[in-house]
Amino acid sequence: MTARTFPESFLWGSATAAYQIEGAAAEDGRGPSIWDTYSHTPGRTLNGDTGDVAADHYHRWPQDLDHIAELGLGAYRFSISWPRVQPGGSGRFNQAGLDFYSRLVDGLLERGIRPVATMYHWDLPQELEDAGGWPVRDTALRFEEYASGIVAALGDRVHTWTTLNEPWCSAYLGYGSGVHAPGRTEPAAALAAVHHLNLAHGLAGRVVRELAPTAELSVTLNLHVIRPASDSAADVDAARRIDALANRAFLGPMLNGAYPADLLADTAGVTDWSFVRQGDEKVAAVPLDVLGVNYYSSTLVRAWDGHSARSDADGHGASAHSPWVGADDVDFLPQPGPYTAMGWNIDPPALTELLLRLGREHPGQPLMITENGAAFDDVVSADGRIHDDLRIDYLRRHISAVADAREQGVDVRGYFVWSLLDNFEWGYGYDRRFGIIRVDYDTQERTWKDSAHWYRRLAATGELDQPQD
Repeated sequence: MTARTFPESFLWGSATAAYQIEGAAAEDGRGPSIWDTYSHTPGRTLNGDTGDVAADHYHRWPQDLDHIAELGLGAYRFSISWPRVQPGGSGRFNQAGLDFYSRLVDGLLERGIRPVATMYHWDLPQELEDAGGWPVRDTALRFEEYASGIVAALGDRVHTWTTLNEPWCSAYLGYGSGVHAPGRTEPAAALAAVHHLNLAHGLAGRVVRELAPTAELSVTLNLHVIRPASDSAADVDAARRIDALANRAFLGPMLNGAYPADLLADTAGVTDWSFVRQGDEKVAAVPLDVLGVNYYSSTLVRAWDGHSARSDADGHGASAHSPWVGADDVDFLPQPGPYTAMGWNIDPPALTELLLRLGREHPGQPLMITENGAAFDDVVSADGRIHDDLRIDYLRRHISAVADAREQGVDVRGYFVWSLLDNFEWGYGYDRRFGIIRVDYDTQERTWKDSAHWYRRLAATGELDQPQD
């Protein structure tokens, strides 16, 4: 094998999310979130699984931080549970919850690991959903209040504050297709949620700038690589429309201070966007130190011909309702394999394509891969090891794709593998395993998979071994 070398300044990390790993769902004053409600609703998650215990990180965090240190990683991206620190989503803060994250941050710093804190990874306090959730403006204002509390408590000890994780999922899967919490299927509400998430990002970002001026500011978007099935005008336009919903609905206001005109025109039959008030888009455009990019697979679309069977192979879960609001005449086509256990196609060149696009359209904006990884059907071998060669190959090829983009001048500064641990995989419960460290959910024992040993070598040397195809 040949090798490619990353500079010493390149940041290697791992990522998790609070509801997926913490457990302790009703301990120390934590209030219910929309994911507690959703996962406890029969039929919503595979096998009826919930995050009540998950990977028990709330009680085992020192051991988990030791694993990160032993991996030799420079950063750890975690999320703060809004209902753990502010149970009702407004008003009183819960000191026990704040203390937990304070101990976590101090534990990372003691081990020489940069804390990268995500303010929101989908666990909206249930009281705020009961009041309307992300489709109502007040939720963005409550998020600003929440951000003020956690930044005041943890501010200068957190290296990077990330406002939101994948607001696309929060808006479209939560309020459009209903395959994520809170499980609503209201197209106009989904677009209102898009806007209020953008507004919340800007408001919280400005809190960081004021209260923690030395910290870096970020947001994480799951940006889609949308390809047309042909070069016909109809298919190319279908790809444009999906790109507007998937990518530019967030990149527009966050980086350019305005929604794209074609998005507003495409969705005029769904909503008049009257929830956007004067000045909102400028508020959303708080300058970022780094833009987080989550990438797993690519998307292939065509214009629906109006009479043949519809194809909805977008990889985002089965539902009678589409997350692609206002695009009911677009087909999402199955793609050639190989696939991960999620059924997602493996397409590393698309990651290079995405990064090159961002570098071209947003020059001067530093980027970070904040999630990339794969679920496979891991097996514990007779020797007690998990020989996850498919995951290693996936990671190798995608990190090589990052190197390709860097060599073409894109400012990508780091890579966070998803995920540090096997965890509660949302609607798929505990059936899908993304971790480089295996969790035995019966005993909570942690076991390094071969991919963890491989990733430790990469983080130590910066040398990426290349397969000989």
